[in-house]
Amino acid sequence: MKAVRFHSYGDPDVLVHEEADRPRAGAGQVVLQVAGAASNPVDSSIRAGYVREVFALALPHVPCYDVAGVITETGEGVSDWSVGDAVVAWLPIAGPGAAAQYAVAPAETLTAAPRTVELADAAALPSVALTAWQALFEHAGLQAGQSVLINGAGGAVGGYAVQLAARAGAAVTATAGAGSRERVRSYGARRIIDYTATTLQEAVAGEQFDLVLNLVFLGPPELAQLVDLVTDGGAFANTIPPGLTQTGRGVRNLQVFGRSDAGQLAELVARVDAGELKIHVAQRRPLAHLRAVQEEFLAGKQPGKTVLIP
Repeated sequence: MKAVRFHSYGDPDVLVHEEADRPRAGAGQVVLQVAGAASNPVDSSIRAGYVREVFALALPHVPCYDVAGVITETGEGVSDWSVGDAVVAWLPIAGPGAAAQYAVAPAETLTAAPRTVELADAAALPSVALTAWQALFEHAGLQAGQSVLINGAGGAVGGYAVQLAARAGAAVTATAGAGSRERVRSYGARRIIDYTATTLQEAVAGEQFDLVLNLVFLGPPELAQLVDLVTDGGAFANTIPPGLTQTGRGVRNLQVFGRSDAGQLAELVARVDAGELKIHVAQRRPLAHLRAVQEEFLAGKQPGKTVLIP
């Protein structure tokens, strides 16, 4: 089969589109014929070796941990899934990924794929939607009637966060650039702040929020300015490490690390099929373009969520 792998850490040019052995299903695993694999920013950090102490890889490594596909083989002990089932999953980040024609997946990570979208596009759902869900409801405990500021709403996690918060009855203020403003507005944001035209502090004019969710890389001074926008006793949730060590005024300081959860993913899939959650795919690219996709990300030219098609 064809796969994209890297045999050593380094710049995007270590990514090679090459022949690789087709995986076999071990106990508790399935093999998927990959319909789509989604590229995430963390993939670049892993490939560069920046997080090798956190994610210990066996090289050569196949990247991309978000996958949608069809089961072609089931391993010993797998009883809930059958050959031919269409599924989505957030694969173990340190394990073999989905940038290949076939991928192995732990059965416990699988969720039936949405029926109302193209199967390949469903790869744009798992990790980013789960991170949004967990940040809003598990960590921050968002309730109807609360106010939330989502910084970075035009990104993949941000788009889901806006939709989920609005559906939960929160009043959503979102930052977004011109290219994503109307899409974010369609997701239910009541107010859009163009971060290229004004600062948040100027735009909100002293207003504070029950929850501020940060989804972009900021230094400590900028993060502290965001904390100033949280009400006393409110919550500040940050998905980009290292974050802040303290906040003051009783503000809960929440560092969010998303995790794979098949049950929660099933709930998100149900919302997609009910028309309550939209999957946005900015571009579909051939699998062999993964190197170019990561180069574009590093150059700041990535238009949004990219799905790779084997």
